[in-house]
Amino acid sequence: MPPSKDTKDKDDATNPASGPRHVPRCAALIGPYSSGKTSLFESLLAATGRVHRKGTVRDGTTIGDATAEARERHMSTEMTVAQTRYLDEEWHFIDCPGSVDFAQDAREAAMICDVAIVVVEPDPTRAMIAAPTLKFLDRNRIPHLIFINKTDHGGIRLRDSLDALQSISERPLVLREIPIRDGKGPDDTITGFVDVVSERAYQYLEGQPSKLITLPANAKDRETEVRDGLLEALADFDDNLLEQILEDQKPATETIYDNLERDLAKDLIVPVFFGSAEHDHGIIRLLKALRHETPNADVCAHRLGIEPKDNVAAVQIFKTVHLPHAGRFCYGRVLSGQLKNGDTLGRDKIAGMCQVFGDKHEKLDIGTFGSIIGLPRIDHLRTGSLCTTDGEMDNLWPDPLPPLYETGLEVTKPGDDVKLTEALRHLCEQDRSLSFIHSDNTGQLVLRGQGDIHLQVALAQLRSRYHLEIETRPIETAYQETVRKPAQARGRYKKQTGGHGQFGDAQIEVKPLGRGEGFSFTERIVGGAIPRQYIPAVEKGVRDATRSGPLGFPVVDIAVELVDGSYHAVDSSDQAFQMAGRIAIAEALKEGQSVLLEPIERYAISIPSEFTSKAQRLVSTRRGQILGFSAKDDWQGWDEIDVQMPASETGNMVMELRSLTQGTGFFTRSFSHMQEIAGKQADLIVSARQKPHKK
Repeated sequence: MPPSKDTKDKDDATNPASGPRHVPRCAALIGPYSSGKTSLFESLLAATGRVHRKGTVRDGTTIGDATAEARERHMSTEMTVAQTRYLDEEWHFIDCPGSVDFAQDAREAAMICDVAIVVVEPDPTRAMIAAPTLKFLDRNRIPHLIFINKTDHGGIRLRDSLDALQSISERPLVLREIPIRDGKGPDDTITGFVDVVSERAYQYLEGQPSKLITLPANAKDRETEVRDGLLEALADFDDNLLEQILEDQKPATETIYDNLERDLAKDLIVPVFFGSAEHDHGIIRLLKALRHETPNADVCAHRLGIEPKDNVAAVQIFKTVHLPHAGRFCYGRVLSGQLKNGDTLGRDKIAGMCQVFGDKHEKLDIGTFGSIIGLPRIDHLRTGSLCTTDGEMDNLWPDPLPPLYETGLEVTKPGDDVKLTEALRHLCEQDRSLSFIHSDNTGQLVLRGQGDIHLQVALAQLRSRYHLEIETRPIETAYQETVRKPAQARGRYKKQTGGHGQFGDAQIEVKPLGRGEGFSFTERIVGGAIPRQYIPAVEKGVRDATRSGPLGFPVVDIAVELVDGSYHAVDSSDQAFQMAGRIAIAEALKEGQSVLLEPIERYAISIPSEFTSKAQRLVSTRRGQILGFSAKDDWQGWDEIDVQMPASETGNMVMELRSLTQGTGFFTRSFSHMQEIAGKQADLIVSARQKPHKK
């Protein structure tokens, strides 16, 4: 699509000469699922001439979403990078997943971009979904603008959309354009727009560039109102502009553009645009704004703690993948100097550097300041690494998202365990919000992530890329048991064989301890009732036996004391006293009235205030105890609920919480304590434990 007449930009209105040429800049497209980011990505590439024909998500022909998992699900599952040029300036666009399950990729991309384009739908009831994204951008001081997509049909009321978005944004939103409609009503179809800075009007033409038209009379009042609002927002950060407004002076257009550029770079304002990526409405207008108002790469560098220098190359790694023929492949942005093939970055020598366009890699000799580069066969760098030719630097990279959902894994082929562990390590390098653990309590291999879709995509990759046959298992709850009352028991082991026999005799006392105090073993043997060399064997036998108590679970929170015993000068041995210890503790636990303990977790649940009551009901249905709730710090309009909940009740809680909160609710959790559980529920748990395990 060739540049339209509305490619006349701020320079045309004030100075026929072009402004200073920028180094390569980067814009990340982020926002909620289904808002149309990939379609906008295609439109931007087509408008800049990088592709001759736009692909569609429906047909699976887009530059982004090239993986089998993405095309099967018709959704982005990982970021896509593409380089292009607009009016002879280099741009790198990053299309990011919108699903909350893949939010980590969007965060990594946003950290290295010069500006984030937050793509949203015009429906005001869905504005809340963008709240976590806007919060992350503000918390990390990342310049961003909003593009309200899908405005190509009737019934779109942008005032309502803007009001809803402002309610979730901590920064003032400044509307940069107003719609022209095919009638006088606010619900009529949008057919063009008025730029409130240049005060020029444009009409959309299907399949053609927009046409400059006379400002419609019925749009003049609205244009004046929006322009005044924009100036008032800018004047909050510029005393000179405020003085001009108070004196009823009309600021120069160049002054307005300068303020927009400066305030966007400082993340003081959020410009708002609208259009339709599907029909290429508003795309050139968006490109114009990006060209003139997006800050240079040095702003991003300073935000990440880098002081750009011409003679020192510094690269921020923001994505790591494992490719079949390139090994560990890192995406990085050059934020100081320039990088050449043959240079050493940290402990890695650079060879085969490339420029990235979707899943295609084009050879590159020099990575210039501001550009995104691909680095194949990298052994030591990882996502978040900030590295110079002199070595790695301390970085300001944020921590990954905490896990919210998990599933157990088992391989179906014997011997694939080691291969699975290596494959999982690769996947977790590619997506830092994925993790896996071997549970100490249950022995289960657990894969953890952001939701069911997140883990399903990971499992699909294990099967297709690593050729592993995997079965999932429900998460096993780490139940334990203890005793209610003190008990005493004697363990006597005697076995006669043809030669030496086996003899061990140990008497112990068992007492319950407080929750979380664990296990202790002491002795008060006097008079040599048991020789000193056999006391450790008794302890070993006791400890081994407590791995599975009468109810079938590990025994905790008990104090065991060895008080008496006897031995045989010939037949006693370590093995015999181990057996004596086992027999003694087994009898003592029965007498001490074993009781089941279940793990209780502490949750901090974050939700928009309007959903707080629903979240409280969700907690109550899962045997949860609400300890209190309060306004969430630095999150206007959000609450945080402090909760204790049994671990066995939280398996799919994140899905229900998202369902109740338009996908916005999330939580952090940690182990709190073990709590006694009795009655029918305990009987069911013990009964299930004692049944033979069936695969």
